[in-house]
Amino acid sequence: MKKILSLILSLLLILCFVPRGSANTENETAILSVNTAAEIAVNAKAYILMDRNTGTVIAAKNENEQLYPASVTKIMTLLLVAEAIECGKLTLEMEITCSESAAEKGGSQIWLEPGEIMCVDDLLKAAVVYSANDACCLLGECVAGDETAFCVMMNERAAQLGMKNTNFDNCTGLDDDTDTHKTTAYDIALMSRELLKHDIIRNYTSIWMDTLRNGETQIVNTNKLMRTYHGATGLKTGTTSKAGCCVSASAQRDGLELIAVVLGADNSKDRFSGAAALLDWGFANYEIMTLETQGTYPEKIKLNHGTKEEAEVIAEKPPEILVNKGIGADVTVETVIPESIDAPVEKGQEIGELIFRHKDTVLAESKLMINEDTEKMDIPNGIKALFNSMRKNKI
Repeated sequence: MKKILSLILSLLLILCFVPRGSANTENETAILSVNTAAEIAVNAKAYILMDRNTGTVIAAKNENEQLYPASVTKIMTLLLVAEAIECGKLTLEMEITCSESAAEKGGSQIWLEPGEIMCVDDLLKAAVVYSANDACCLLGECVAGDETAFCVMMNERAAQLGMKNTNFDNCTGLDDDTDTHKTTAYDIALMSRELLKHDIIRNYTSIWMDTLRNGETQIVNTNKLMRTYHGATGLKTGTTSKAGCCVSASAQRDGLELIAVVLGADNSKDRFSGAAALLDWGFANYEIMTLETQGTYPEKIKLNHGTKEEAEVIAEKPPEILVNKGIGADVTVETVIPESIDAPVEKGQEIGELIFRHKDTVLAESKLMINEDTEKMDIPNGIKALFNSMRKNKI
């Protein structure tokens, strides 16, 4: 009887495992399985784990379900502000006078007063670290003129990023007066990935505690992972009664940066523990692999009927790729290149490729190209070559 019970228990445990990227029903706890039989649980309506470098989705549940994002919305606000700074429309030193509309924003805020002057640097700090709605609104107004126009920009930028299931009604994520301000875990990962391209934002997401107004106002980062999670780089939390507890959390280790988005957790503890568990799982099982081209192809190729007998060959730098840990030794390179080519040739001309494989799976491809112009040996070039030879040999 003990043997039978043990067998039944083993079968039940096997059935509990779900392959990477699969989706369970909304009320179930998702279990991700790997070949080491490790398990992680994420208690939330939806989540996604994405590699920032390649955009590869590693794990997901209900990632395309439209949900309220709360203040995770501010990732798009910060993206547009960062882009405005980098194109010169704003500067960190620029001083902005607070409007009535920005001062009236509820929720999390730094209690800006109408007419109060604050520089972009401090407003960004308040928005990123403390999730201040008034600071976000004021920054949006400075970029676009008013919040309505800024929301148009937000939705246009979302469309450019491929965020197909997103609609922003405001720049803060406040949802008391809207039923249409929604997005998805996948779309949030897309805009998080884009925001992390801007180093200026990383200067703020790394802050744990700071002050504003010459030390009069203290702010503490709403993202607790910045203090507790090794390698944390950001990014943004959000909480409302409609959205539940949400977070887009990013972290980097050994050249691999991951983005974990958790939406609709019942409480803050589940939000952070779920994001941390996803990140842990990703770092434990994946790595970024840099593919090497040196020594995998001939450095010269024979030219037929050219003014030179050979032409130099170079390889396009292959992309860094996301792979399961430990497969590096099994990666092979196939060189596809002819023995010779006909002149004339131009610098940058593609003549072959390197194909990187893991067993039967193609991981990446890299072009092989000519690195110099070489003309065809016609009569004029032949006479020129003969003249140069005679001059060289002083004939």
